[in-house]
Amino acid sequence: MLAEVHRLDGYPMNWPVDPHRWLCDPRPARAWVAVDADRTIVGHIAVHRAAAPAEGQFARPTAEVARLFVSPAARGMALGGALLARARRWANERATDLVLEVAVGDTAAVALYERTGWRCTGTRTAPWTAPDGGSVSLRHFTVRSDPPPRLAEQ
Repeated sequence: MLAEVHRLDGYPMNWPVDPHRWLCDPRPARAWVAVDADRTIVGHIAVHRAAAPAEGQFARPTAEVARLFVSPAARGMALGGALLARARRWANERATDLVLEVAVGDTAAVALYERTGWRCTGTRTAPWTAPDGGSVSLRHFTVRSDPPPRLAEQ
C-alpha cells in the first residue's frame, strides 16, 4: 500500500531504502492501522516521540504524528480523520500535545489537518532535499491535548 501511495501521491517524497524501517523509525511510541472488511490494511498512522525543538524543550509533553497515509482505494471514507482522532485520543490520555510537519505543496494533507482542528504554527526548510535535490518547505502543525475533565466537589 505504501508503494501505491508513493506512486500516486509522492508520499513519502523520497522513497525509503528500507520501507519497513521507515515505518518504524526514528522514535516509535505508538501506531495504528485501519482495516477493511477483508482485514486488509487500508490506512496507517504512527506517533513518535518528538525531538526537542532547536530553541530548547517543549513547554508541554509532545509527540509527533510521523506517518499518516490511506490507501487510494479507501479514500473518501474519512479514514484519515479517524486515524488522526485515534492518535488524539491516545495523546489526550497522556496529556500530550501533537505536532507534525507536511510539505507545503501537499494541499490535501493540509486541508485534512485544518479540518480536524490542527493549527499551522510556522514553516521551515526541511533538513533533507526533494528527489531532484531541491529544498523542501514544510508547514508545522500542532494540536493541544484536551485537558482532563474536572471532577466537581460535592
